[in-house]
Amino acid sequence: MQPRGQGAPAAGAEARGAAAGADKKGKKAVEVVMDSVAAKKKSMIKQVIDKKDKRVRLREIEEEESPRWKGERKAAVVRMKKTEITTPKAIKRRIRISEAIRVGELAKQMGVRASDVINKLLGLGMMVTINQSIDVDAATLIAAEFGYQVEAVTAEYDELLQRVEAEPRNLKPRAPVVTVMGHVDHGKTSLLDAIRQTNVIEGEAGGITQAIGAYHVRVKDRDIVFLDTPGHEAFTAMRARGARVTDIVVLVVAADDGVMEQTVEAINHSRSAGVPIIVAVNKIDKPNATPDRIKQELSQHGLVPEDWGGDALFADISAKKKIGIENLLDLILLQADVLELKADPDRPARGIIIEAKLDKGRGPVATVLIQEGTLREGDAFSAKTEYGRVRAMIDDQGRRIKEAGPSMPVEVIGFSSVPQAGSEFIAVEDEKKAKNISEYWVRKERERELAASSKITLEQLYQRIKEGAKELNVILKADVQGSLEALTEALNKLSTDEIKLKFIHSSTGAVTETDVMLASASDAIILGFKVRPDARVVELAGKEGVEIKLYDVIYNAINDVRAAMEGLLEPEFKEVVQGRAEVRETFRIVKVGTVAGCYVTDGKIPRSAGVKLVRDGVVVYDGKIASLKRFKDDAKEVAAGMECGLGIEGYNDIRVGDVIEAYITEQIERKL
Repeated sequence: MQPRGQGAPAAGAEARGAAAGADKKGKKAVEVVMDSVAAKKKSMIKQVIDKKDKRVRLREIEEEESPRWKGERKAAVVRMKKTEITTPKAIKRRIRISEAIRVGELAKQMGVRASDVINKLLGLGMMVTINQSIDVDAATLIAAEFGYQVEAVTAEYDELLQRVEAEPRNLKPRAPVVTVMGHVDHGKTSLLDAIRQTNVIEGEAGGITQAIGAYHVRVKDRDIVFLDTPGHEAFTAMRARGARVTDIVVLVVAADDGVMEQTVEAINHSRSAGVPIIVAVNKIDKPNATPDRIKQELSQHGLVPEDWGGDALFADISAKKKIGIENLLDLILLQADVLELKADPDRPARGIIIEAKLDKGRGPVATVLIQEGTLREGDAFSAKTEYGRVRAMIDDQGRRIKEAGPSMPVEVIGFSSVPQAGSEFIAVEDEKKAKNISEYWVRKERERELAASSKITLEQLYQRIKEGAKELNVILKADVQGSLEALTEALNKLSTDEIKLKFIHSSTGAVTETDVMLASASDAIILGFKVRPDARVVELAGKEGVEIKLYDVIYNAINDVRAAMEGLLEPEFKEVVQGRAEVRETFRIVKVGTVAGCYVTDGKIPRSAGVKLVRDGVVVYDGKIASLKRFKDDAKEVAAGMECGLGIEGYNDIRVGDVIEAYITEQIERKL
């Protein structure tokens, strides 16, 4: 038994040791719990950061965070923001379409398979292939299915084409632009020549002006600009364009002929464009000239002369003898004063392309009529699908110039390729922007063509094949773009539902060996207007059996094409009655059959004619004559008032009282 004094200290020490051990264990347990909570909190923060509504949830736990975890959270947010900058949001997934887009192109832009797009379209009831086009509305619906937004491009370049009104204080007077229109035989070209010769400065070659299709003359220290448009045919495209760019129309009418169809068309185009008309009554020197009759005819179309109480200006002229030319020019200046023509020369240049062609030595060139602003050498420009930089400018006298102001026609060198006549010409900041505008128009034109081509259905295609529609393939070559457009427009009018005129290729310049080979491969004819092939081309055409037709007058080209198309039409036939005979007796002859004894009542009965057997007004048989006799002799024909014996090939049921009608079949010449 131990003494009390010794046992108590030992027990106390043991108790204290146990308590200390318990404290240590408790602290460790608390540390473990705290570490676990901290780890969970850290994991929770990372999870919250990865979620969509991370910012909101982070704010909810922010108050409970220690400085250490707060620092980690901020670092994670920074990393998250960096990721946001490089990862596009769903709303940024956009595709740009102008008017239409091919299914394959739409799939490519969205980065999906074309088959998936086609399946979506099938769900909308649209059966399309990968190469067919769909419009913006359909593309918008399909793109939404794949999480894309369609942005319709109408625009940034369309806005550039819109004209902005100039400040009135910046406007300065400009020369009037005059278009001379008239029938091919009424003296339009003679009038232009007379005006030019009257105003050509001595020593200058007046013929140069004809090359660019526009020129200006000086009248009483003022300029007048004339546009020369083809006058051989009523070309809608050319005349409509001429009326759009012109201020005044001079309508040439021959005093010895009268108002023609082309004259009326010119009046209508001018009126639709709101362009005033001055009538030039030409050929007044002719003995059979009747100017008053011309005034009467034009009055019926709304052009009433001033001396008859109207407001139309008339000038009696003779282009050949240069009578009345100065009076006509005075009337033009008078009309220009009334119009108060002005433009701002200090703006970027705008104009319109009058003519365009490919020149062997200079490349693509175009005649541009500047309408506002000033064009300078070195300026970048856009002309719808073409673009470029002005490398050189030539005026109507063949002189190189550095700048061109309003109402000035100039030949511009520096196009990327031959532009379309009638295209708007716009000077822009730099060549890069000009190229972008050009690419936009190319894409827009392609999409428009695709949209148009995709509209034909299988049923329509089958019906056209079933109906046997025919085509005449043509390759067109012309001296300038304007003539090419005009010729195409006129020839297109010849197409009908039964026969189509198909333009395999059309371009400016001489007929080449490539054209001949293309014509040979496509079974086409080549039509050339004011162009000529060289000897090698003619030789190749002979070997390939290709027909090349060359013209200087478009009337002749149109007439020849019309004749060729009429030759492809299915022939039509009509029956022409030659005579009638009444059956008065019938005879049955062994091995021959029934022979009718007839009396020819009118006309004649030829042996070679076909016959119809008519009984009680109804045709009961249609066939050929087997035999025709006068008494016992064979006859080639029997005239009215004579009797004859007539047998019908393969038919014996001839009765007394029947009427035999003889006829021949004639082919009718088909016309378009």
